[in-house]
Amino acid sequence: MRKLCPNYEKVDGLETVLEVPIPEDMWMSIGNSSSNRWQNLHALMKAQISATDKSSSSSSHLSSSSNNEFSALLKLVGCPLVPLQVQSDHTLIRPLKDTSIKASNAKYIVQQYIASIGGVGALDSLKSMYAVGQVRMFGSEMRQGGENIKPIGRAEAGGFLLWQKNPDLWHFELIVSGFKVSAGSDGKLAWNQSSSQPSHANKGPPRPLRRLFQGLDPRCTANLFIDAVCVGEKTINREDCFLLKLETTHDILKAQDTCHTEIIRHTVWGYFSQRTGLLVKFEDSKLVRIKSSMGNDSIFWETSMESMIEDYRYVDGINIAHSGKTMAVLYRYGMAHNHQRRIEETWRIEEVDFNICGLSMDCFLPPSDLNKEKRGVNKMSTSALGMT
Repeated sequence: MRKLCPNYEKVDGLETVLEVPIPEDMWMSIGNSSSNRWQNLHALMKAQISATDKSSSSSSHLSSSSNNEFSALLKLVGCPLVPLQVQSDHTLIRPLKDTSIKASNAKYIVQQYIASIGGVGALDSLKSMYAVGQVRMFGSEMRQGGENIKPIGRAEAGGFLLWQKNPDLWHFELIVSGFKVSAGSDGKLAWNQSSSQPSHANKGPPRPLRRLFQGLDPRCTANLFIDAVCVGEKTINREDCFLLKLETTHDILKAQDTCHTEIIRHTVWGYFSQRTGLLVKFEDSKLVRIKSSMGNDSIFWETSMESMIEDYRYVDGINIAHSGKTMAVLYRYGMAHNHQRRIEETWRIEEVDFNICGLSMDCFLPPSDLNKEKRGVNKMSTSALGMT
């Protein structure tokens, strides 16, 4: 992956360190000459798109119809959140007694997973983490439901950078085909933004990035599934696995609702190998009702995502997955709608390291417009209480 860019403005100038490393084929695709690539990359690093891109009414990226739609798909597949808050600063241990058989089986399976990943001592030595990886995405058009949906077109190449620190701090940046998506949490607020859309704060308490559970953060994975139940066994890629399931409670979902949306359910599954104890597949399904402004009719969006997790390797005594594939299927139905589309992402980790020196709180601050919005809300609240 390319981490440095030559300085084409000054012959004897220093090379520029890229904020997010990108694959070589992406570097070649963002311009037809060296100087043109530099100009496009300069705009990319500022999270901006050119006036031509802004005025474009159509886009072939992931078979999307516009740049805004492509950015929305990048957010959906690239940086979704899990539905639950997860303890991130130490490994949770739950007693096996006084629980149901399904719950106690799940706790035992999680203990085997912790052992296979490096043990409690190794996991609890982690204070922060950094990862660099590359992705390739394919997408289908929105088609009528019931059809055989397959991704079409060329692959969209990109790279990502992820920082994580205890407790509940993380920052993620993804660049694909000249578009940048960012997301993060400062421990109080989770947010996302893109190069073509403004910042957006997620409702409810801050939650972890789903990508962390694709073999990158074993401690969060163990803490997520410690309260799951074992619902059976299943064979995944000729590997016999235990299947653990987590249902999100109604009050947690309600805290994530907005004035226009209602989350009806969000379920998480984990497939743990009976042979190695490792997590080999992470799956979740989310159903959202879009409230109609006219009448009682509603549109429903269901998102199902499956991540196959592979190539585990030890890094500083922690067994980390270094590659995998995520498949997302979007269903839209209601009010005469019955459509679906499919997005696929293959990913590979190029670098990962732990306990990063100098990783301060400033690395996880939300965008300035969200801070202004938060300050405005706090000022209004204070005024309402007669304290100004």
